[in-house]
Amino acid sequence: MGPYMPAAVPSDMPQDIPELDPRRRRLLFRARHRGTKEADLMIGGFVSRNLSAFSEAELAQIEAVLDLPDVDLSDWLSGRREPPPGVRTPMLERMALECGESGAGMPPELRRP
Repeated sequence: MGPYMPAAVPSDMPQDIPELDPRRRRLLFRARHRGTKEADLMIGGFVSRNLSAFSEAELAQIEAVLDLPDVDLSDWLSGRREPPPGVRTPMLERMALECGESGAGMPPELRRP
């Protein structure tokens, strides 16, 4: 075994956000590592685009959304099913609206006009 090498900064961390506090860093990791590529792109993309603008209250709201089951969350965000009233929140609706757009989760340079 070679000498100790410090862990590199993950390549999927946004480069335009110079320094993330630990809470935002954990939230971004959770959003980008959901278990399916589709969920990673939809949820991780939403969080990446909005992370720096989230208030403390919005961080709590997005954390609550990330606690929901992946299968249900993917269905609700893709529009396959409506979220039940008990879990429908302004943050979930905001995510569903943005994730329901054509090309959601795709990098802007790969989206079709």
